[in-house]
Amino acid sequence: MKLTAVFPGTFDPITNGHLDIISRGRDLFDRIVIAILRNPDKDPLFPLEERVDILRSVVGRWSNVEVDSFDGLLVDFARSQGAQVIVRGLRALSDFEYEFQMTLMNQRLEPGIQTVFMMPSEAYSYVSSRLVKEVARLGGDVTGLVPPEVISRLKKRFAVPGRAPARKARG
Repeated sequence: MKLTAVFPGTFDPITNGHLDIISRGRDLFDRIVIAILRNPDKDPLFPLEERVDILRSVVGRWSNVEVDSFDGLLVDFARSQGAQVIVRGLRALSDFEYEFQMTLMNQRLEPGIQTVFMMPSEAYSYVSSRLVKEVARLGGDVTGLVPPEVISRLKKRFAVPGRAPARKARG
């Protein structure tokens, strides 16, 4: 039996922390489906179609990684993909309470699908999509935090006419 995992999120935008989890997860599972949530309650920086395009571009080199989108219940999407596992990333203790509640609800709704928590590598343990957007919006350098495809799109989104580009920090 092939082991399929679903890695859900809004990925607005995808970070190198997400990629770290995907890269390590693709070695653990036969197939990983990155499931981009279509969430009407959030106002994403990148429209859903663009997030799908970005992710497909970034993970296209990995044959066992797919990108799809969904709305509704995660367990319904996971079931439709034949998944046995949901992969969730944990950066800090503050993520745990929410993730714990979601895992218990998912187990109640679909006991046959297990949740696996993965921590990003230490280098990305503080990186979040929200933080990346904030730094980019303020003109900061997000090199090394997101893939190059994301950097160019962030620059276009936050370009301010007449403002010089931010300088890279020295260190």
